[in-house]
Amino acid sequence: MPFSEHTGMRPDLIINPHAFPSRMTIAMLIESIAAKAGSLHGKFIDATPFASSVKEDGENPRKYDSIVDELGPMLASYGFNYHGVEVLYSGLFGTDMKCEIFIGPVYYQRLRHMVSDKFQVRTTGRIDQVTRQPIGGRKHGGGIRFGEMERDALLAHGASYLLHDRLHTSSDYHIADVCSLCGSLLTATVMKSETQKKSKRNMLGVNTLKPPKNFACQACQTNKGMETVAMPYVFRYLAAELAAMNIKLDLRLSNRRETPPPNEA
Repeated sequence: MPFSEHTGMRPDLIINPHAFPSRMTIAMLIESIAAKAGSLHGKFIDATPFASSVKEDGENPRKYDSIVDELGPMLASYGFNYHGVEVLYSGLFGTDMKCEIFIGPVYYQRLRHMVSDKFQVRTTGRIDQVTRQPIGGRKHGGGIRFGEMERDALLAHGASYLLHDRLHTSSDYHIADVCSLCGSLLTATVMKSETQKKSKRNMLGVNTLKPPKNFACQACQTNKGMETVAMPYVFRYLAAELAAMNIKLDLRLSNRRETPPPNEA
């Protein structure tokens, strides 16, 4: 921190002067001059800009034009600048700064915005029970929402594959069994026949053979066209919501098979 030429004191706080006009806190600068003059003179000073500017001096029977005209001579009598500015020396190089900086004591209330109270980091954690997507909100241990505007920004930068990672792989990644015959997402059922269980027991430890399919389409009554598809779980939830409104969602896979003959069903 820089230090003062007159007193050697270092400021505890450095404020950008552009912060005062927009917030209309000019009186705080007057308080700083008043506190500086009062601490040197050893008395309390009324820093109200309007009351002090019309107060008559007991020794000199005249009215001050402004409170600066009252405080300026007090500062000048102790060797300070009339307007409260000082020359500061660089705390890094020890050379004087080629400008005068306004400095003075002031009662300052600060807001404690600490990084430890604001940082929000998440890898894996709690998910929503309905959509299986990560929950939002720092107090719930959630992440920061990746919304539609962020999506548009990635598309504009040509990083569209990153959307697959953010909105699918790292969000609600789900593997679903889809029937390529009827295109249904919700009719897959687990096959629990005894012959299948027996064949799976016989194939334990053998990786060269393809195990039989565990799912069959309840609508087509066959497992010939069952395919495994990765998708966001919220898409499956959408299919269930549409099915509740008697709307069927038909998925057309790239390796879609035609309806088998009756003897294969």
